[in-house]
Amino acid sequence: MGSDRVVVVTGASSGIGRATAVRFAEEGVSVGLLARGRAGLEAAAKEVEAAGGRALVVPTDVTDPDHLEAAADAVEEAFGPIDVWVNDAMVTVLAELTDMTAEEYRRVTEVTYLGSVYGAMTALRRMRPRDHGVVVQVGSALAFRGIPLQSAYCGAKHGLQGFVESLRTELRHGGSRVHVTTVDLPAVNTPQFNHCRTRLSQHPQPVPPVYQPEVCAEAIVWAASHRRRRVFVGTSTVATVLGNRLVPGLVEWHLARTGYDGQQAADRPFDPDRPDNLFEPTDEQRDEGSHGIFDDKARTSSSQLLATEYRRGLGLAGAAAALLGLVAWVGGRGGR
Repeated sequence: MGSDRVVVVTGASSGIGRATAVRFAEEGVSVGLLARGRAGLEAAAKEVEAAGGRALVVPTDVTDPDHLEAAADAVEEAFGPIDVWVNDAMVTVLAELTDMTAEEYRRVTEVTYLGSVYGAMTALRRMRPRDHGVVVQVGSALAFRGIPLQSAYCGAKHGLQGFVESLRTELRHGGSRVHVTTVDLPAVNTPQFNHCRTRLSQHPQPVPPVYQPEVCAEAIVWAASHRRRRVFVGTSTVATVLGNRLVPGLVEWHLARTGYDGQQAADRPFDPDRPDNLFEPTDEQRDEGSHGIFDDKARTSSSQLLATEYRRGLGLAGAAAALLGLVAWVGGRGGR
C-alpha cells in the first residue's frame, strides 16, 4: 500500500479499529480516526504517528449521516481523496431478548448496522465518481450463526451480510471498479467486554478461541489491497460457517447448552454497576487501548489467515508435492 493512500477507520478509538489504524500506519498511509471518545482517539493518533503514518482525529457518531459526511470532508481536506474506508464501529448488549428495552435494541442496530450502511454511503459518494476505492466491512462469525445473549448484535451482522451482497451487485451492474470486501472475525480480546452493557451476573468474555486485535488488523489491511470478496480470520470462524450450514440443529443444541457460561468469565472481578458505552462513550476522558483483559487467553496468529494470504503459494506447493508423489509412485511401480 503506497504511502500516499488515505484511509478512514470507524471505531478507531479502541479495539480492532485502533489496531487496524496502527497497522495501516506501518504502511506510511494517512489515517482518519473516527469514533465518539476523544481520549481514545487522541491516544490512537499518537500510536499512528509513532508507527509512521499521519493521523486526523475526528470525533464522530456513526449513527448520524451528517457527522459522517463532515468527517469525510475533513479527512479529504487534510489528506486528499479517501482510498479505503473501514467500517468497524459497533456496540452490543449481553442479555436475553426479554431483558432488553426497545431503546437498547434500536441503539445496537443503529451503531452496528446503520453505522456501517451510512459509512458505505459516505465513502461511495466520493469513490464512485472517481471509479476508485475500497470499502472494508468488518464482519463476524456471528453473521452466519446467531448465539444466545447477543441477538441484537447478531441480527445487525446478519443484516450487513445481505447489505454487502446487494451493494456488490449494484457496483458490478454499473461496471464500477470500487471494491467491497468483508473480513469475518472470530472472538477477539478487545475492551468491548469491559464496557458493553450487560445483564449477566459475571464478567462478559469472548467465546474461546480468542484472538488478539492485531491478527484482525492484519487481515483488514491485507483485504484492503487484495480484491477478495471475503476474508475469514480464525479456524473457529470457518468451523462456525460450515457447521451451521451442514448441521444447524446440532449447532443450535450446542449453543443452547454452552452459550451462556461460555460468554461469562467466573475468574474475573466484575462490577455490575460499571459504566457502559451503549449511549455514551466510556473513553471520552480515559484511553482504553486496543486490548481487553484476556491477553492470557488470546492467540497472536491465525493459520486460516495465513492460508488465505499465501493460498497461491500453498497451492503451488501442494501441486508440486502431488506431482512428486505421482512421480515417486510411478517410479515405484516401474521398479516392481
